[in-house]
Amino acid sequence: MVQRWDMKTFMKGASILTVSAIIVKILSAVYRVPYQNLVGDKGFYIYQQVYPFVGIFIVWTSYGFAVAVSKLLASSRSPGQAKTMMRIAFVYLLLLSLTFFGVLTGFAPFFAEAMGDPQLVALLRASAYIVLLMPFLAILKGNYQANGHMVPVAVSGVGEQTSRVIIILIGTWLAVTSGASLYKAGEIALWGAVIGEATGVLILALYYRRTFIGHAEPVCVWKTVKELTIVSLSVSASSLILLLFQLVDSFTILNYLVAMGISEQTAMVIKGVYDRGQPLVQMGILIATTLALAIVPLIAHHASKTNGRGAVPFIRVTYRTAFLFGWAATVGLILILPYVNEMLFETREGSFALIIFSIQIFWLSLILPLTAILQGAGKIKIPTLLLISGLVTKGIGNVMLVPLYGITGAALASNVGFILITVCLFIYFKKIWSIELAPFRFYGWLFIATLGMVALVLPWMLIGDGYLFDRLPTRISATIIALTSVVIGAVVFLFVILKSRIMEEREWYLLPFGKRLAGIQLRLNQRKGE
Repeated sequence: MVQRWDMKTFMKGASILTVSAIIVKILSAVYRVPYQNLVGDKGFYIYQQVYPFVGIFIVWTSYGFAVAVSKLLASSRSPGQAKTMMRIAFVYLLLLSLTFFGVLTGFAPFFAEAMGDPQLVALLRASAYIVLLMPFLAILKGNYQANGHMVPVAVSGVGEQTSRVIIILIGTWLAVTSGASLYKAGEIALWGAVIGEATGVLILALYYRRTFIGHAEPVCVWKTVKELTIVSLSVSASSLILLLFQLVDSFTILNYLVAMGISEQTAMVIKGVYDRGQPLVQMGILIATTLALAIVPLIAHHASKTNGRGAVPFIRVTYRTAFLFGWAATVGLILILPYVNEMLFETREGSFALIIFSIQIFWLSLILPLTAILQGAGKIKIPTLLLISGLVTKGIGNVMLVPLYGITGAALASNVGFILITVCLFIYFKKIWSIELAPFRFYGWLFIATLGMVALVLPWMLIGDGYLFDRLPTRISATIIALTSVVIGAVVFLFVILKSRIMEEREWYLLPFGKRLAGIQLRLNQRKGE
């Protein structure tokens, strides 16, 4: 039986994990920009074709299985039972990892052919080694989380991602400057991911203290294995969905572009341009990811309360915050995307497809917190099935739309899949909580704030592009326009939102920077009263 700990410790631990997760997410999105600049669109395509294989195992291990193991240990009745559960979990995960490793290495030629690029075999085999680290990472993280020791988990996550980014960028730079092929550069980048994961395991191992003493006690092996599988997949489903959508793209886009009569080399570059959207979406859903991480323990704690309003206030503020920032990020990025595209990736190529691609930010900003709320309330099976239905829709959409519209069709298919998930989640959510998530006034002021943002940003971009910065090099001009537009748009949007008080001061505190926003809102509205 693991150490029992109070709600204060629980929330402190959740806060530590949330902050570390934000750092990891930022690093994960940001490193792709210099990487693309080093290897170009074709090199970026090569890496992104294989990355979903790696990303799926990283998320499943570091999040899904770790949570499943911690839940098992927390439910144990004695140290002896916990010890047995640890052994069963480790053996099960070891068998799984060896199986997946064998499949990925042995069938690498098949997967590469299915993706339309036989030269990806070496990259797939390099990525397979990350699977072997899965049992150690999941067991160690689960052990710490079950005992409320979140600092080792947080340090491990940040250390893992930092070492991974450093190795990827330095290794890629050395490969490119030495004249190595883009496939070799991609292989080095994937080895960077493996070494990063190994670093995370090493950090956890250095923190490790023996927790379970005494003799092992018998537990039901099948029940333990079943719970590990169901919980790990259900808990990580919402985090995996974006990677699974990318995996569908890896197996379809290149093949369909070539079938349309586009040369293989050109099709690879076009797929690389499409992949520029991934870091943009990752940064766009940062607020939603933060909310999803923060809300689970809150809902889990308050959902069981019979007195007061329970979890309802937290649900409402989570929804409104997710909707607010998801909408702002989506509209803002759509407005300035051609300039952001050139600022980050050197050209404005594929901007229209990337605008369609970026609309995903809004749907994901609702999907991630909604699934987290349901998960916190113990509802995991139906949301998981809904996510799977969205994935199937994405696959069918690619088959129908990519041959007609190329990468724009793939972006449309992603949005259709996410729309289906969002609508169905809302229907299911309303069956559990028949509550008003936001009043009509909320949407009205949101519309006014959006109009204000568009009314000021659009003219500024046109003037900047046509007159103010037209003599500068185009990438410098695009950078100035993009950054100034972000500032103008954010200031206008937030001014209207804070002035309207559609979010109460205390509600801002759910966000890491919410205290400052609450302070600004108080000052703005005090002046009005004076």
